[in-house]
Amino acid sequence: MKRVEVQKTYKLYIGGKFPRTESGRYYKLIDNNGEMVANMCLGSRKDVRNAVVASRKAFGSWSGKTAFNRAQILYRIAEMMEGRSEQFIEELVLQGFQKSRAREEVRESIERVVYYAGWCDKYIQVLGSVNPVSSSHFNFSVHEPMGVVGIVSSENSPLLGLVSLIMPAIAGGNTCVVLTSEKLPLSSITLAEVINSSDVPGGVVNIITGKKTETLPALSSHMDVNAISSSQLSTDQKTELEKNAVSNLKRTFFYADDWHASAAQGIYYIADLQEVKTTWHPIENIGGASSSY
Repeated sequence: MKRVEVQKTYKLYIGGKFPRTESGRYYKLIDNNGEMVANMCLGSRKDVRNAVVASRKAFGSWSGKTAFNRAQILYRIAEMMEGRSEQFIEELVLQGFQKSRAREEVRESIERVVYYAGWCDKYIQVLGSVNPVSSSHFNFSVHEPMGVVGIVSSENSPLLGLVSLIMPAIAGGNTCVVLTSEKLPLSSITLAEVINSSDVPGGVVNIITGKKTETLPALSSHMDVNAISSSQLSTDQKTELEKNAVSNLKRTFFYADDWHASAAQGIYYIADLQEVKTTWHPIENIGGASSSY
């Protein structure tokens, strides 16, 4: 008797849970042979709003963790990805990747997570400064997370492009709402399963599948989103995003889509999503000598 194959149902990832879209809609993902791979949730504007609420709720506790603890958690993500690397490779092959290219995509993705794990407890020292002033004060600049970051991932780099945008955001203490590749979405939900089992608190990363034509306007116009980090948008999408971002002065970042390049990682991907806080500390003169208090 022929066994009936159990096809995986790929859901959204919001607030540390895997709900179906509130709209009840889905779309069929077809492989290179024209066969159906899975049903994917067609995320709605309401799903985006729910994800932003979850992301904002998680921001306080995530940004309040020690940098070393965030580094440990990101490294745990890399460990879990390593353990499921064959699944990531298989899913990329299902979506049209050559096996050698899929293997390279997964290897580089794991290495990129490790790279940003290493920056978690170092970027503040590197980016911070003591500023010269002409008064009797010390003047310090330190970097603090912006808050909720909207992430629009690459259509062509469904895993490496995804982690290259998510990891610098959460390494810097931000939380995020991610709009994934519409045509290559499998890696994003498998990554959500990895994140869910890697000590990342619920709501820190939220992942929405579906059509960007519907979800991007909802994300870019949301008043509780502080920045948008994106890759591979059309000119029209960039224009619409920038217009919507004006409503609450969101910062917008448009990155090149070559995530395999050496310049596709670095401390400034973290710095882009930070606010600079400057502190003035008075110096008291006692007996002709300077001392701080």
